[in-house]
Amino acid sequence: MLAEFRRTATPWRLVSVDDTFLAPEHALIGRLRRDVVKDVAPNETRWSPDFLAAMMHTAVVHLRDQLMNGDPLTPAVVDSYYYKFLAKCRLAGVPDDPLLTWWRSFPRPGRVIYLHVSPKSAWHRSRDGADLNCLEYYGPQPEPYGFRRYQTDLDRLVREEIRDLPVTVLAEQTDAARTAATVRELITHELG
Repeated sequence: MLAEFRRTATPWRLVSVDDTFLAPEHALIGRLRRDVVKDVAPNETRWSPDFLAAMMHTAVVHLRDQLMNGDPLTPAVVDSYYYKFLAKCRLAGVPDDPLLTWWRSFPRPGRVIYLHVSPKSAWHRSRDGADLNCLEYYGPQPEPYGFRRYQTDLDRLVREEIRDLPVTVLAEQTDAARTAATVRELITHELG
């Protein structure tokens, strides 16, 4: 969706830890993210939940830094903000204090646009689990039931994290270009 959003001339800046949107000098963030998913998350008996959170902390601080160092007059569209990281850490058993509390003290968005996608659609978009990482499902291997349960829990925790913020829920759409146009409309309305 962000790629579709970026292809248009917009007065906003994109902030993300997705490789597509990382500046070359921030490539370390992408490498760390991939290594956490590959080496740390699937080995919860070798690494503590605290260690997982410490590794994810690099991405969260990167998002914060990009927000704080960017032009304050140019609105930012942030992919997942901190809230998805908070929810995933909580699902992994990370204690709620002090690191997660610190993340909650980072700059808060003026508006959250929550893109709701059903677990069934997300499963199909993941090529029936082939494109998933272990921080997207319960169990040793991706399968529909464990994925659906994890995504339902993730949705609940993200919504819990954003409950005190202004939230616009955008219903699932099949067309990425239409979704990007709707997000642009929402942001334009918010800033107008």
